[in-house]
Amino acid sequence: MTAPADLIMVNLDSSDPAAHAAFYADALGWEVTHSQAEYAMIAKDGTSIGFGLVPDYRPPAWPDEGGAKRYHLDLYVDDLAEAQKRFVAAGASRPEHQPGGDRWVVLLDPIGQPFCICPRPQG
Repeated sequence: MTAPADLIMVNLDSSDPAAHAAFYADALGWEVTHSQAEYAMIAKDGTSIGFGLVPDYRPPAWPDEGGAKRYHLDLYVDDLAEAQKRFVAAGASRPEHQPGGDRWVVLLDPIGQPFCICPRPQG
């Protein structure tokens, strides 16, 4: 059965689209295909992520059980510790609250939006 639609792009709010796109392009190994102060985009294999400038953008609090999260990305990695070091060196930070135990690590991207790194399934 053919799917009724295919995902081609996700657009995310940002306080710094160019830097936000550069961070995720590096993290995912994707290409920056557009980069301006008000909008940037990365892409790979026909799928894109866009980052649009939102004046006075404020990231969600972490943790914030009652807050409205704008989005949350989960990324598979081969080694949690190595990936965490790499992403922190690239501008992410690691909040104190870590609900995943050894199953995943929550990080905050350079504009403060949470994302998780998860061990890639074996086999």
